[in-house]
Amino acid sequence: MVKNKLKNIGNSWIFLIVILIFYLIVSIIDFNLLKSCLEFFCKIFVKIIPIFILVFVLMIVTNYFVTPELIIKYTKRRGIKKWFFVIFGGILSAGPIYMWYPLLADLKDKGLGYGLISCFLYNRAIKIPLIPLMIFYFSWQYVVVLSLVMIFVSVVQGLLIDKIMKGGEK
Repeated sequence: MVKNKLKNIGNSWIFLIVILIFYLIVSIIDFNLLKSCLEFFCKIFVKIIPIFILVFVLMIVTNYFVTPELIIKYTKRRGIKKWFFVIFGGILSAGPIYMWYPLLADLKDKGLGYGLISCFLYNRAIKIPLIPLMIFYFSWQYVVVLSLVMIFVSVVQGLLIDKIMKGGEK
């Protein structure tokens, strides 16, 4: 009976309950340790909550304004603007990668090259929601340099894939 009730509770709730029980045990054993852990958590939370709010607002805005029609419109353009659009599209994209495959296949059928698709996929590694955490653990200089290098390499990779795939088509 209890096992059936536990199945109805999601894994995330079970994890939360286990953590709360753990904190309860720690508070009984050493209250000062619990107090220092909570102080550390509060300091981190206060430091990164404004960045999380900004990221959340940016995600809402991009999810509202960036539609598949808009993507198709801008990827049909010629020149460097298309590369910038694909780079920023990859960075701003959210959700599981397999959800993007049908759209990318559709864009490929409408003329988007393999290089631009690989550039998009490469730039998905730059995750805006994780940037505050990276800045906290490393530094903003490191995050900027890493992001710029990843963007540059994504373009190089895209150009190489275009060359390789066009060589294989002949």
